Amino acid sequence: MSIWKTPATPAQINQGAHGNMMDHLGIAVTEVGDGHLSGTMPVDHRTIQPMGILHGGASVVLAETLGSIAGSLACNPEEYVVGLEINANHIKAARNGLVTGVAKPIHIGGRTQVWEIRITNAGNELVCLSRITLAVIQKKK
Repeated sequence: MSIWKTPATPAQINQGAHGNMMDHLGIAVTEVGDGHLSGTMPVDHRTIQPMGILHGGASVVLAETLGSIAGSLACNPEEYVVGLEINANHIKAARNGLVTGVAKPIHIGGRTQVWEIRITNAGNELVCLSRITLAVIQKKK
């Protein structure tokens, strides 16, 4: 059973990325599965720190992006989500290629949602483990 109340394809999601953080960092949603949302981000000049490894802040941007998109899709059309808290444990350095984030729900409630985002490198090694808490808000009429 799908958790999505507002279905969308990766192509539809990525069309909305022009001119925002996703566009600037090269983040792309790659899959909307029954119980998860996946996306990638390049490890390149936009996302590395001076030592030549993936910047922890870029990992957090990927995690928040995927968690927030997933949270939005898990809402009714008259709702939206905003981040309340995010944390990240940086496990392994990434120096090149793409990292892939997979967002899975821990809790989808009427007022809050909690998502876990696992970011891995091309060798499927864990680079970052993040958790985001989202507030579910009713759109004003």
